[in-house]
Amino acid sequence: MQNKAAMISTVIEKPMLETLKGRITPRVPLWLMRQAGRYLPEYRALRAEAGSFLNLCYNPSMAAEITLQPLRRYDFDAAILFSDILVIPHALGQSLAFVEGEGPQLPPLEKLSDIDRLDIAGFESRLAPVYQTIDILKRELPADKTLIGFAGAPWTVACYMLHGRGGGSFARAKEMALADSKGFQEFLLKLSDVTARYLISQIRHGADTVQLFDSWAGLVPDACFEDWVIAPTKRIIDQVRAAAPDVPVIGFPRQAGAHYAAYAAETGIAALGLDPQADIASMPRHVCLQGNLDPEKLLAGGDTMRRAVLDILAAAEGRPFVFNLGHGVIKETPPEHVAELVGIVRSWQRAT
Repeated sequence: MQNKAAMISTVIEKPMLETLKGRITPRVPLWLMRQAGRYLPEYRALRAEAGSFLNLCYNPSMAAEITLQPLRRYDFDAAILFSDILVIPHALGQSLAFVEGEGPQLPPLEKLSDIDRLDIAGFESRLAPVYQTIDILKRELPADKTLIGFAGAPWTVACYMLHGRGGGSFARAKEMALADSKGFQEFLLKLSDVTARYLISQIRHGADTVQLFDSWAGLVPDACFEDWVIAPTKRIIDQVRAAAPDVPVIGFPRQAGAHYAAYAAETGIAALGLDPQADIASMPRHVCLQGNLDPEKLLAGGDTMRRAVLDILAAAEGRPFVFNLGHGVIKETPPEHVAELVGIVRSWQRAT
């Protein structure tokens, strides 16, 4: 049997990508959800210049610049494409606006079958600016950095399409899903297929890995988790794997709780993103883990953050692990706290 030292990979061209493929690299790779965002003054300056959030998402030069901004400040191992999970319904023809102080707003679909009236044929062409952003990033990103593409998972995107906005418990979306189980499965199937197409196109343009954000997985009733979260995710990953078998997929079913193990076992993900409430020690060993510092502790900084970071690193010792937050960077987070976090992770010495 190989000892731990022999298991540690010496191939470190892209440390995060190596880790996602199940290898233990000499250092713990690190990136943060929402690492490019409102806590950075350079982001706020460009956001003001763009005039709207969607303008940023669909302007390839601006989106690429925002993607690269945190890598100029911090020693992250990856850049994540600057975009939004709601470009999928927008590309399908559903109106979308980001209202200051209120978040995204869409005209909610009146019935589940309305998804058939959306323009799937024009979907890819409307997303061309996103692919152009990836083209730029592939040219400009340092060779040792992993480029992450992403999409929203079908359940989470469906919540917005049916409810019309974020926040709360998405009661209307759940009511529609429970009232017509077969119709909702068809709805999720269609979303799964366009999401797979979107991710495959990102990969073809240069994404090294992709992440599925199921931000509202924790709102799914236990009896529905298999049908609303696991099955659509597996359908997407099966299609991505068929098109790009060497590209790992990260799944982030936030607040999945007791369903994390089944999600990891059944979907085919390469890495499991964890929220702050998840217990690393209890997670299955067959997948890489990613997470799971509480963003509030990054906001607090100091000893509170340091102790939490060291506890996470110790809990993940001896297994493939990517350090991240359990959700996105809070906009009020001081940039120097992020620098301190990077320093702590970089100074961590793996056991040999």
